[in-house]
Amino acid sequence: MKPTEKEITYQITNSYSTLNSLSETTKNVWFVCHGMGYLSRYFLKYFGDLNREENYFIAPQAQSKYYVSSRLKHVGASWLTKENTLKETENVMRYLDSVFEAEQIPEPVNLVMLGYSQGVSVALRYVSKRRLQCSQIVMMSGGIPKELTAADFEFLDPLTKVFLIYGTKDEYLDEDRLCIEKNRAFELFGHCNLQIIPFEGGHEVNTSIIKQIV
Repeated sequence: MKPTEKEITYQITNSYSTLNSLSETTKNVWFVCHGMGYLSRYFLKYFGDLNREENYFIAPQAQSKYYVSSRLKHVGASWLTKENTLKETENVMRYLDSVFEAEQIPEPVNLVMLGYSQGVSVALRYVSKRRLQCSQIVMMSGGIPKELTAADFEFLDPLTKVFLIYGTKDEYLDEDRLCIEKNRAFELFGHCNLQIIPFEGGHEVNTSIIKQIV
């Protein structure tokens, strides 16, 4: 007999990390989604040099954790795989809902959605599904999910700044892939303030550019 796959629903507990304090001096709230192999608390180290009084960072934690080396010493995490992607995406969206609810972000601040590598797909899916009005959307060294269309982002204010940032030596971006990603960016965000920013480097978080776009 073939195995039967069934589904259940249950509650889980997961963490997330923050940097700095949300206060009256806060101008920008950053929601930053890490790439594969990261933990949220370590990912926040890239943002430590930005103005602490004006910037507050929220880093959700991918649920699927694993050892990143055979020595079983360092732990990383992954957001999604090709296995049961639709259902897993729903789980991630509900988790992010809980983070937003817990943080109670005040409306006057600027909301910056940033995704790095695998985190780009998570950030963009959340913005589109929850119709978040962001001041900035930052896509760094990652791909735009294939299922998203221009209609998913029509709600965005035309003044929304959207950045597609990539390293010219990124081992995951050949010329064909880069052309596809640029075309997709124009297709989805052409009605916004879209900027494409290359940098000299590989598949990495470029902190210099992050400081420039604040």
